[in-house]
Amino acid sequence: MSGSSIDRNPIYLDHNATTPVAPEVLDAMLPWLRDGFGNPSSAHPEGRRARAALEAARAEVAAAIGASGDEIVFTSGGTEANNLAVFGTARAAPRGRGLVVSAIEHPAILAPAAQLEAEGWSVARVGVTSDGVVDVAALRASVTGDTALVSVMLANNETGAIQPVAEVAGAARGAGARVHSDAAQALGKIPVDVEALGVDLLTVVGHKVYAPKGVGALYVRRGLTLAPLLHGGGQERGLRPGTENVAYAVGLGAACALARRRLEDDAARWTRLRERLFARLAARVPDLARAIDPARCLPNTLSVRFPGARGSGVLAAAPSVAASTGSACHEGGESPSAVLLAMDLAPEDALGAVRLSLGRSTDERAIDRAADALADAYEATQSRA
Repeated sequence: MSGSSIDRNPIYLDHNATTPVAPEVLDAMLPWLRDGFGNPSSAHPEGRRARAALEAARAEVAAAIGASGDEIVFTSGGTEANNLAVFGTARAAPRGRGLVVSAIEHPAILAPAAQLEAEGWSVARVGVTSDGVVDVAALRASVTGDTALVSVMLANNETGAIQPVAEVAGAARGAGARVHSDAAQALGKIPVDVEALGVDLLTVVGHKVYAPKGVGALYVRRGLTLAPLLHGGGQERGLRPGTENVAYAVGLGAACALARRRLEDDAARWTRLRERLFARLAARVPDLARAIDPARCLPNTLSVRFPGARGSGVLAAAPSVAASTGSACHEGGESPSAVLLAMDLAPEDALGAVRLSLGRSTDERAIDRAADALADAYEATQSRA
């Protein structure tokens, strides 16, 4: 299955890592890369045109998550948005020096949490159940009168497990804490509504939703005070100073508008293709295990474990498939995914994991080719064992 023609055009099943820029998004951006060079802070016509485009993009991002335009702060991406949520809350915290996070958060949350802990903050890292969902009872017990912020992602990037953020938010806000959710993986795959979720802060990432890398946004509930990470001009309500990247903001706005229009159809198609992929793989790989109940998983995400094999070895033997494992490679070997270990998987089982994440270009032919290539690769690894 790994002929040269396939190798030159691998089947891309790594959309949770990054997505291509959608043609509609590129078309929206190009005028602002070619001719729309005005500074949005300038009062002349070029500046006013840029400002109008920026605010139209802000409104599109807001509409995608049920917010208002004045609650959207553009950033350079998810890492900056997450850092602004955590450090911005911490530096402006009207109460407490406590932070509660789930054990499966992205490093852009866990690293700031570790930094605050080094500065004397109390940090509670709440575990997840065996199905990859945050333990709400344990989280509720971790929230105290000293807790300033609770941060739980909306969907996990490795497993696709959708988290009970609304329930988390109810527990946290009931105790007076602010609530943040990283929605990087959720937007464009499942409905995202900040009011229904009950969050105060929410992260949006451009390159996960068919916009370019290097742009994101943070939803900041109206009336909430944050301390900026950077200091300079008054752009983005003073929370993200610096001349705005109009073209990329426009791209993010276009991507969010496209995601709203396509959400229902994309989700239904991905669910059907995901189940086709699992069924075809399971027919050839005895005891193939999926990490997450499909009813609680992102529609485009399939995390499976190949028994008696390393996920990295399976992918290496299937060069026609571009996908990811949850393990990290280093000089001494491989380390199993911290997310899977948090689900109480044995290290050897966790090392067998492969994440297959579908996108808009994925079709039945790609699914069937990928399943066959992965099954062939697995059988090859077993024959050499």
